Amino acid sequence: MDTSHHDLSGLFSQLGLPGEPQAIDAFVAAHRLDAGLALADAPFWNRAQAEFLREALADDAEWAEAADELAMLLSQNR
Repeated sequence: MDTSHHDLSGLFSQLGLPGEPQAIDAFVAAHRLDAGLALADAPFWNRAQAEFLREALADDAEWAEAADELAMLLSQNR
């Protein structure tokens, strides 16, 4: 049974990244998602991270909402 919190912090943890608010803010400040580029296709993910995001969004999985939130945050970082 998956007992993970399916929020932005939990998504970062699933991606192997620090999930503290300050770490998330720093990541968003340092990365940008160009218009028209899918979140999973961004060049800053490794293969495993990209595949996790791709599956989460394609399957409308429990992580999809957090992934959508991350995509929005990275798209606003211009």
